[in-house]
Amino acid sequence: MIHEFLPPIGLGTWPLVGSDATRSVLAAIESGYRLIDTASIYGNEDAVGVALAESGVPRDDLLVTTKIRGNDQVSGDIRGALERSLENLKLDRLDLYLIHWPLPRIDRYSATFEAMLACRDAGLVRHVGVSNFLGHHLQRVVADTGEAPAVNQIQMDPSLARAAVRAVNDELGVLTQSWSPLGRGDVLDSPVVREIAERIGVSPALVVLAWHLEQGVVPIARSANPVRQKENLAAVDVTLTADDLAALDALDRGESAARDVEAEEHF
Repeated sequence: MIHEFLPPIGLGTWPLVGSDATRSVLAAIESGYRLIDTASIYGNEDAVGVALAESGVPRDDLLVTTKIRGNDQVSGDIRGALERSLENLKLDRLDLYLIHWPLPRIDRYSATFEAMLACRDAGLVRHVGVSNFLGHHLQRVVADTGEAPAVNQIQMDPSLARAAVRAVNDELGVLTQSWSPLGRGDVLDSPVVREIAERIGVSPALVVLAWHLEQGVVPIARSANPVRQKENLAAVDVTLTADDLAALDALDRGESAARDVEAEEHF
């Protein structure tokens, strides 16, 4: 089970490219990150691969995620897409391979997932999962392929708690990861978050990341700043009270704040 080996916090790499991406990933690995998240569409797999090679950390101690882009779902060349990502990353296998978006208008996400399972069975990737899937997308994948994704990475923060999607994730045994876990700025400026942070003596970012951890969610935190990268890892040591969690839960504005997955056409 992926739950048993996935680190509690991962590093996001979008929108960094080139040497900026390499420096960011190297600094993060030095700070203690072992889960590194990228995607084909980010255009930085090669730069991330340089950092992985230069880090000096044994390959088996690193967990590398990338995601298949829409064009490759359309073509159906799933193994070819994975092999291109592996070449860019200079790896012989991935730890986690995700469908980046369901792209329901194309209606190939079940077929794509089945092809990814074949890549797993061929030893090219340890676990396969999805990103930005809603509950009905997940249920269809399970019905069509007989297997649940290992992970569903979704946009999530205290103002966008994604209760409905997470309920399906939990029902199917799918681990929830969160992208943009710190929100888009307004969450960190919330009086609720700031009051908790001041009272327990940590930054607002640590309060929000600790909230994710309390939900059993793995946040993919994005920062190119080595100081903030290291600080974010300290969220594992932050304890929130039941009242704190209730106050943070009350910030949820519902699904209306989420990206419209049904309308996304990322290629």
